[in-house]
Amino acid sequence: MKESTHAPKGARILIVTAVDAEKEAVLRGLRGAGGVDVVAAGVGMAAAAVGTAKALVRADYCLVVSAGIAGGFAGRAPVGSLVVADAIVAADLGAETPEGFSSVDELGFGSARIEADPAVAARLAERLRGAGLPVCVGPVLTVSTVTGTAETAAEMAARVPGAAAEAMEGFGVAYAAADRGLPVAELRAISNAVGPRDRSAWRIKDALDALEAAVNVLAEVYR
Repeated sequence: MKESTHAPKGARILIVTAVDAEKEAVLRGLRGAGGVDVVAAGVGMAAAAVGTAKALVRADYCLVVSAGIAGGFAGRAPVGSLVVADAIVAADLGAETPEGFSSVDELGFGSARIEADPAVAARLAERLRGAGLPVCVGPVLTVSTVTGTAETAAEMAARVPGAAAEAMEGFGVAYAAADRGLPVAELRAISNAVGPRDRSAWRIKDALDALEAAVNVLAEVYR
């Protein structure tokens, strides 16, 4: 590695995606860079947590990255752009009450928020901008049900101020990493807007191409 993350000798980076198409984009972006393992753990928070935990016992890692495509919140992350998480939030982990949604934090059952490593997030965002790639830094929401209406999108944005993107795996990856005391990052390429579900408007190929380009920058930073 050219720039150290204070990793012990022989430590590696683990990148976790949901599906093979994301994994293949990550591998293309790495361009054969060493010291990085990539796994497709499956869709959803539970699959992500289990897949990450299983991978973490196989090697010594200095950083865990949740990576893939995602929905972007209007005014924060347009389609085709990138999001680097400063916080990873399980946005629908809680309870409905007569007064509205209560998070597990408010219920006293733990926390639905894991902070991304600030130094990693800042360095990655800086390098992505330096490479001419459009990027914003903000909370990335993990949900079990993808938002499909304007009303829910507005509710989610109000629930987590500054929310930039929505996906389904980040909190599971982050929880497994935090359990082992490892720093975590989340990198998302935006394929669609959070809100009314319109598959015809999704730009999945463009998002995968953006993910590939972003991972190439990540590899240069930590190689």
